[in-house]
Amino acid sequence: MAIIITDECINCDACISECPNNAIYEPDQEWTYAEETELSGTITTPSGAKVDADEENDPISEEFYFIVPDKCTECKGFHDEPQCASVCPVDCCVPDEDNVETEEALLEKKAWLHGE
Repeated sequence: MAIIITDECINCDACISECPNNAIYEPDQEWTYAEETELSGTITTPSGAKVDADEENDPISEEFYFIVPDKCTECKGFHDEPQCASVCPVDCCVPDEDNVETEEALLEKKAWLHGE
């Protein structure tokens, strides 16, 4: 499952540099699939949608940091645990119970993001 950032986030910035997939963004920040990944042009997301990887998307949150679920792999293939959760001083990086994925699916997403 992807990780989410709860509304208890204090916007400390500790998590952003820890994410190997560039899935974490500041409040009110537009985001793309292409940023810090191998994706570009028209792509099919893990959920099956066709999108432009280079197109800027609306922020998921305007109040606190957020994680793009299609870019979150829970750090599988990079680390033993989600790095955002390990550095968060207020423990607001938690599993997203609405977005459960198997380890195999997370590793496939990692390969999709990074062209492996």
